[in-house]
Amino acid sequence: MKEFSKLLILFLLVSSFSNNAIANSVYGPFPITLQGYTGDKTNSVKYTGQMARHILHDSLKSIVKTGDVEKMMAYYNGEEKLQILAPKSKDDFVIKQTMVSDVGSGNLSGKMYKGAIPGWGNLTGPEVIEHMINKAGEVSGGFDPDTGFDYTQLISKFAMGAVFYNQAANNYLGKKMEIGQKPNSKPYKEGAYYTGKEHSWDEAFGYWGSAAHGLSLTAEQSYNVTKRKDMASADYNSDGVVDLYNEYTFAHAYYASSYDKGGKTNYLATINQAFIDGRKIIADANGRNLNFDERTKLLNQRDIIRDNWQKVIAESVFKYAGSTYKDIVALETIIKANGDTSDAFRTYAKHWGELKGFALALQCGPENLGETAVKLNRMMGLGPVLLNASQVVGIDSNGNFIKDQAQDWNEFKLHMLKIQKLMVDEFGVIAKSKDQLSEMTALAGSMGNSDSAEND
Repeated sequence: MKEFSKLLILFLLVSSFSNNAIANSVYGPFPITLQGYTGDKTNSVKYTGQMARHILHDSLKSIVKTGDVEKMMAYYNGEEKLQILAPKSKDDFVIKQTMVSDVGSGNLSGKMYKGAIPGWGNLTGPEVIEHMINKAGEVSGGFDPDTGFDYTQLISKFAMGAVFYNQAANNYLGKKMEIGQKPNSKPYKEGAYYTGKEHSWDEAFGYWGSAAHGLSLTAEQSYNVTKRKDMASADYNSDGVVDLYNEYTFAHAYYASSYDKGGKTNYLATINQAFIDGRKIIADANGRNLNFDERTKLLNQRDIIRDNWQKVIAESVFKYAGSTYKDIVALETIIKANGDTSDAFRTYAKHWGELKGFALALQCGPENLGETAVKLNRMMGLGPVLLNASQVVGIDSNGNFIKDQAQDWNEFKLHMLKIQKLMVDEFGVIAKSKDQLSEMTALAGSMGNSDSAEND
């Protein structure tokens, strides 16, 4: 009998540990802690607007190639009665919602980074996106061969930074974490069932883009959820459909997964764990304002999130600088053989567009990148070097592009490698996808003086 009792106790302890482990790997539910709340809500977590914006972004990206400016602006502005264009069901990967409003409401236009973007003619964030959208409407398939601009990539990668990263890092984890801003002892807004700090933290998590159960997934599983290849991993509640609100991987959480599955980094789990740990600190305050110790611990989790999120974007800059370098090498080979450069140039433009978009996004965070941003913008240029040795160098007062003679290919190639080195030196990237740094010494040596290789 004693042995049975011991086994029973052991079973209960193991079961309790397992349940806690499972609970600790999911963002929510968290209890209602708002003092004086008398309603019937039991879960204080809500970030529907953020997930609606992810869907607006994915849908916008999917239609850039159509050139339909009115439709692009509808998704950018979050108009009513919009169908979900992306992500959509694929084979056995069945998505629950069909309308954006099934998830939540919101827009991208009102949440853009409002500062100037030196890397795109010094326009403001909203002006940059609208300029890109209008330019996409002037060309076929979202691509302009005369400038080398791939607007699908430029719009998408910049918007992820200018909306999601900006809002989370600068606003919800920045301004709204300050003392006196959105206090934990009061509702976030009149009539809300969650506190100011609870909802601010939740909204930042929403912008991050991870599935709520993302911490329970491997990086590869999380990656395959975005690719709509792993229904079992996505469908956390086993109801046969994927809920875009909390069972899908979006935006930078997807890119974190893509780097982590290489085995060198752990961005997704690190950020998700920090979000969960921070939310527990807020919940444990039980509706009162955080004391000094609690606030210090919360801001530590905040810093983990922001630092690693920045690294994910820097990893993306590193990756696409490497891809662009390889594309230039491929183009040089084709040109020497008098071959057809059409497909290779299109690939080069795509990768440069991704590089440019992520580089602009990196500059929308809480840290003034200063000289690093100047180097980054100058080395990649406003536009890519074109096959006729020209390059977009500016934007006039009417929004038209200004072109001039470009640097030579070797100089531009070296810039791509210097961008990779910059990401290592300034941000400490580790995954280093598409690493081409081993080519730097030989290339610089062949040019004689690598110090001059900066795009002024």
